[in-house]
Amino acid sequence: MRILAFATLAIGTVSIAPAAAQTYNPAYPVCLHVYTRGANYYECRYTSLPQCNMSASGRAAQCVINPYFGSTPVPAGRRYRHVY
Repeated sequence: MRILAFATLAIGTVSIAPAAAQTYNPAYPVCLHVYTRGANYYECRYTSLPQCNMSASGRAAQCVINPYFGSTPVPAGRRYRHVY
């Protein structure tokens, strides 16, 4: 009886609300926000704004800066002085 109760609880929990997919890809600094009738979505696969603007040209789309971009880490080693 317990197994049936746990199985029912597990199936009910999974089917209540679908999980949303990750919107932004943290590997690229620029995203294309595409506006459609059904749903809006982001394509985060651009390395620069001009590259994204070429893809957005003629479409209902807009280029935005990726707020979750994981910039390249600073290499470890010798620290350099900034000369002003």
